[in-house]
Amino acid sequence: MTDEHQTRVEHFATLKSKYKASDYEDSSPASLLYFILQKADLGIQLAEIEAIWLIERNLFETIKAIRKQQIQRKQKNREIRELESDFEHLKSKYTATKHSIPWESTPLYFILRKLDYENKLSDSEIKWLKHCGYDETIAIAQTIKHFYTLKTKYKATKYQDTFPDSRLYQILKKLEAKEPLRDSDITWLNEHELFETLTVIQEQEAVMESEFSQLKDNYQATKHPNSSVSSPLYLILKNLEADQPLSKSQIDWLEAHQLIETLDIVQQLEQTRHFTELKTKYKASQYEDSSPSSHLYKVLKKLESEHPLGEQDINFLKKRQLTDIITIAQEQYAATLKSKIELGDKLEESEVDWLKNNGRENIIAIAQAKHFATLKSKYDVSDYKDTSPSSPLYAILQKLKKAERLEPKDVAWLQENKIYEWLSLLSGKIAIAYHKIEANFYEQEYQRTGNKWNLPNASSHWRKADKPRQALKLTENLNFDKIKENKLKSALLTTRGGAFRDIDELKKAEKCALKAIEYQPSSHHPYTLMGAICFERGQYLKGEDWFEKAIKRGASPRDQDAEMKRVVKTAKDENKRREVVNYLLKKDPQRYAWAKSYLKKSKKKGKGQGKI
Repeated sequence: MTDEHQTRVEHFATLKSKYKASDYEDSSPASLLYFILQKADLGIQLAEIEAIWLIERNLFETIKAIRKQQIQRKQKNREIRELESDFEHLKSKYTATKHSIPWESTPLYFILRKLDYENKLSDSEIKWLKHCGYDETIAIAQTIKHFYTLKTKYKATKYQDTFPDSRLYQILKKLEAKEPLRDSDITWLNEHELFETLTVIQEQEAVMESEFSQLKDNYQATKHPNSSVSSPLYLILKNLEADQPLSKSQIDWLEAHQLIETLDIVQQLEQTRHFTELKTKYKASQYEDSSPSSHLYKVLKKLESEHPLGEQDINFLKKRQLTDIITIAQEQYAATLKSKIELGDKLEESEVDWLKNNGRENIIAIAQAKHFATLKSKYDVSDYKDTSPSSPLYAILQKLKKAERLEPKDVAWLQENKIYEWLSLLSGKIAIAYHKIEANFYEQEYQRTGNKWNLPNASSHWRKADKPRQALKLTENLNFDKIKENKLKSALLTTRGGAFRDIDELKKAEKCALKAIEYQPSSHHPYTLMGAICFERGQYLKGEDWFEKAIKRGASPRDQDAEMKRVVKTAKDENKRREVVNYLLKKDPQRYAWAKSYLKKSKKKGKGQGKI
C-alpha cells in the first residue's frame, strides 16, 4: 500500500467520523461515499442524485451532519460580510479610505475598532497610522481624545457619542474657553439628562460672573447694567485682559453702548501694544518708557509711515543713545526714495535736499538719470546717446516739461548737436512743446501789454505747434480798420492765411495773402505764402513766379525750400506727393535731393497696401 493511498484511507475515515458514517463498511478511497463527503467538506452543494444515494443506504445522520455544516458555513460567510461592511463603515467614519486593503491582513481594522470602542490609541498605533499616511485619522483620534478629556472634566461621561461632530463636544469646548452658553445649549443638556454637567456649568458661571464684575471695574464699564456672562461685553473685556486686539465689530459695540471710558482704555492699550511692536522692530526694546505719550512713539510712527526724521527727532535719539534707530531711519528713507525713483516718480525738492545732506548723491544720480531717460522718451529723443544728467539736453527737456521758455543758447545747442529738426513744423514733440510755450508766452504778453505785434508771433507758434485753429482764433475778431500800421496788418493777414492753408482752406488763405500784399507790397512773407498755396494746388510754374517775387523782396531760398518740404511732408494724397517730388527732382535734383526719401516712403507704403 502506497503512502498516498494510506493517506486517502485515513482522510476517508476522518470524514466518516465527522459526518457520522463510521458504520459504513466500505473504507476504500474509491467509494462513492468518500466522493460525496469530500464535496460536502469543501462546501459544494450536493446533487439531488447524491442525496438519494445517501438515503438509499440509510445514512440519515450523515445527511443531517452535512446540512448542519452547510448552515454553519452560510453563517460564517454572513459574518465575514458583516466584518467587511463594518470595516468599510469605520474607514469612512474615521477618514481612512486612502488605501484599499483587505480587512483580514491589515492592523487598520483593529486600530479603528479600538478607537471606536475605547476612544484612544497607543503611541505605537498613532505611529503606524502616521507611517501609512492616515493623518486625517490621527487628527480625529486626537479630537476624540480631547472630547473624552472634556467629558471627564465636565462630568458628561454617561453620554456615549464621542465623535467630534457631537453637539456635546461643541458645548464642552465653549465651557473650556469660558464662553457663555446659549439657552439652546442648556436645553440640550437637560434633554440628555446631563445634570452633573449643568451643576459644573452653574459653578463656572458664578466664577465667570464674579470675574465679569471685576473686569467691568478694571476697564471702567460699570455703567453697563447687564451682568450676565452672555453679554458681548464679557468677551470684549476678556480679550482686553488677555492683551488681545479687539475686532471692528467689538469696537462698534462699545461705541454703540457709549462706553467712552472703556474705548479710551482700548485705544491706550492698542497704542501701547503698537509702541512695543515698533520698539522691537526698530531695535529700541531697551527703552523703558512704554507710554504712548512718549516722544519715541511719535518718532517710530514716523518711521513706520516712511517719513524722514527731523532734526529735533535726530537729537532726541542721539541724547538717548538710540543711534541704531537713526541708521535704520536713514536706510529706510533712502530705500523709499530709491523705490519711488524706480517707479518713475519724480523726487520733490525737499527729498533731493535730504539726499544731499545725508551723502546719498548716488541716489540723486539715479533719479536724474531715470528722469532724463523718461523725458527723452516723452520728447522722442531716446536715440540721443548721452545719458548723463549733466547733458545740456536734460536741462532743456526739464524746461519744456515745466513749460519754461528756452533761451537762445538752448536753441543754438540743439542746432549744433543736430537736433535741428525739433524746430521744424510737425517734426517732433520737442518742437510741439517749444512752440506751445512760445505761443502762450506771446498771448500772455498781448493780454498784459495790448501790443498787437505779439499776435502774429503767437499765431506763428500755434501753427508750428500743429494748432492752426488756435492761431485763427487769435486773429478772427480783429478790426483791421482800427489798426494803423500796414506792416502789422500784413503780418497778421499773412499768419492768418498760413493757418487757413494748414487746414486746406486755400481760397481763404489766398484772400489773406493778397490782402497782406496790398498792405505791404515790399514784405516777402505774403509772396512766399502765395507760392506755397500754388504748389498745394499743383500750379508749380505760377508758384515759382511767386517765390521769385519773394526772393526779390528779401526772402531766402531756404524759406522756399522749407515751404517745399512742408508741401511734400503734409500732402494727404500719395499721388499729389509723388507729383510734387518728381517736379522738384526734375527741376534741380541736387537742391531737392531730400525729396527722394519721401518718394521711397511713398513706394514702401504702396507695397504695404498691396499686401493688405
